[in-house]
Amino acid sequence: MHQSGIGGAPKYGVIAQQPVVGKVYSPFGDYSSSRSKSDESEVGRYKSFLSNGISVEMAATEHAGMFSYHYPEDSQVNVVVDVSQFLTSNRGLGTEQRYVNGSITIEHDVNRHPSYYGSAAFNNGWNLAPDWVIYFCGRFDAPSTNDFSSSTPGIFVLGPHSSGERVGATFSFADRNFISRVGVSWISTTKACNFLDDEIPAVSSIENLAAAAKDKWNTQIFSKIRPEARDSVTLRLLYSSLYGMNLMPSNRTGENPLWKSSEPYYDDIVTLWDLFRSSTPLMHILQPVAYEEQIRSLIDIWRNEGYMPDGRSSNFNGRTQGGSNADNVLADAYVKGVAGGVDWNDGYKAMVKDAEVPPPNDHVDPAAPDSSDKEGRGAVMDWIVRNYITTEYSRSVTRAVEYAANDFALYQVAKGRGHTGDAAKYLGRSRNWRNHWNPNATALGFSGFVMPRRKDGSFVDQDPLDCRGCYWGDAYYEALPWEYTFNPVHDMATLIDYMGGTEEFIARLNVTFEHNKGPKSRTAAVGNTIFDPTNEVSFMTPYLYHFAGRQDLSVKTARNIAENDFNPGKSGLPGNSDSGAMQSWLLWNMIGLYPVTGQTTFLIGSPWFGMTIDLEEGKTLKITTSQGGNDKAIYVRSLRVNGQEWNKNWLEWDDIFAKGGTLDFALGEEPSRWSFDGELPPSPASESQSI
Repeated sequence: MHQSGIGGAPKYGVIAQQPVVGKVYSPFGDYSSSRSKSDESEVGRYKSFLSNGISVEMAATEHAGMFSYHYPEDSQVNVVVDVSQFLTSNRGLGTEQRYVNGSITIEHDVNRHPSYYGSAAFNNGWNLAPDWVIYFCGRFDAPSTNDFSSSTPGIFVLGPHSSGERVGATFSFADRNFISRVGVSWISTTKACNFLDDEIPAVSSIENLAAAAKDKWNTQIFSKIRPEARDSVTLRLLYSSLYGMNLMPSNRTGENPLWKSSEPYYDDIVTLWDLFRSSTPLMHILQPVAYEEQIRSLIDIWRNEGYMPDGRSSNFNGRTQGGSNADNVLADAYVKGVAGGVDWNDGYKAMVKDAEVPPPNDHVDPAAPDSSDKEGRGAVMDWIVRNYITTEYSRSVTRAVEYAANDFALYQVAKGRGHTGDAAKYLGRSRNWRNHWNPNATALGFSGFVMPRRKDGSFVDQDPLDCRGCYWGDAYYEALPWEYTFNPVHDMATLIDYMGGTEEFIARLNVTFEHNKGPKSRTAAVGNTIFDPTNEVSFMTPYLYHFAGRQDLSVKTARNIAENDFNPGKSGLPGNSDSGAMQSWLLWNMIGLYPVTGQTTFLIGSPWFGMTIDLEEGKTLKITTSQGGNDKAIYVRSLRVNGQEWNKNWLEWDDIFAKGGTLDFALGEEPSRWSFDGELPPSPASESQSI
């Protein structure tokens, strides 16, 4: 069990099975071994070479995995199973996982091939989850010469807050080369064994498992974008990004231990705060069936637990960094016509629950004890009563900016469902970010930023280039006041007006990307810019030039970020993958579009190469470029959409995605005046635009 690419404290890392040489007296020793050379990997298989001479190759299915062990000659061959092992964290922030208890039973077949099964309970982790139980079942294809299970009571070294009786087992073999298969389940050991035998029968091999996995990835993921590019660096970026953004969430349909339902069930959502800006809109395009299932799962979690999650893992909601961003995801699906099996009556009820009912703070987060961050909107009563969020609440400005976007999401769905009174209310509330606007806050010659406010209405005197920690207990989460000020994308016309007009807005954006304008060391790897490519708050900022009629500057800025902060190597991402969020941002840059979540709008960038995107049901989006493959020809000189000349720097879902379509770009090496005179992108919450 594992998660991929998340920030914060790790989760899972169970059930641990370790190959060991030499005498083993207990399964609870430190048998870790360094690598003798670099690991080898490809889609569907992974191989490690240990300094003790052991090599192990791995492949997996949805609920089971295979280990192929190879030991050095004349060695004592053992495999240790430590049920109490898990991924630890040294952050000291109270988010460390903890082992609670476990069990293990050993059996043998007539040929003395051993098997084992049992369960293990853990808790905590990044989402502060209560106890969760995982069941397991393992089998070996070689006879054991000796095996034994062990237990030891008391607190143990893997986690200072873990307690309970450690349990594990040791298996010894005469063979030096053999196979082990392990299945897991959230329901029972019987299901774990059934998964194992159904998905990896005894006749399986690493080769055929890897081939099946590769075929599934090729068919369901990699074939969705068919590029005309041929250079290896670009192709590696494309396919590794598609891989990274599709590893989570986990489809646990049929494996929900909490309630029975005919609806799909997804877990390991880490988190919608990271994903709603670029990942979920791209999932809609590339994986529409899975995307609809995820929408239905969010709603079903509300039905059974009272709130939709922002984050969820080990079947438990938590944690919520800012707003109730499932609202944004549902609104994005709704305005783009997702129907199928989605019950939109219930979907809207779930959104209203977020907007109106504060969740009980009965699962107190020590990093932010003032209100619940498990789910929903912990500070919503301030939002309703005061129309802003006071400093009595942690992450007050982050919450205010995101609650505004969440309420705009409710407006979109309420309007579409014919709830005119609700639509007017939530549109009005979506403008409440303005109540955090302090025109007297200044930085680098610019005035006006979203700032914290006290209960008496006064503003906190805070440097817009200082977030004072940027964490759970602070006013701003993972970004500077300067960065959050650019976030009300549903009300951009108002924001531009607040900033002093188009030219001042462009000037402020320019400074955002200049080197050595940000706090020292915070973004040292990218030249100490105010813009931080490692966090999702700034994902859309490079594209905001569109709203000032300067699509060319959006293209220049976003392409510069993509080319300088991403590569296909080991350090190829500017920050944590965040469940594929980073990769999805890069994929949109390659495609030459960027979504405005909660609206049908897509901002037009500049594609890296010609491509065909499979939209399923026989539909495609075909993109051509007159200078495909020319790294310097990034500026749009002209564009034809479905064969028609196009002079706007944006388009809508129905233009190219609902029924498919074509985008034919003429690109050049110098900026042109294309789209300068075209209609600006919508700003639907701004009174200056028709709504």
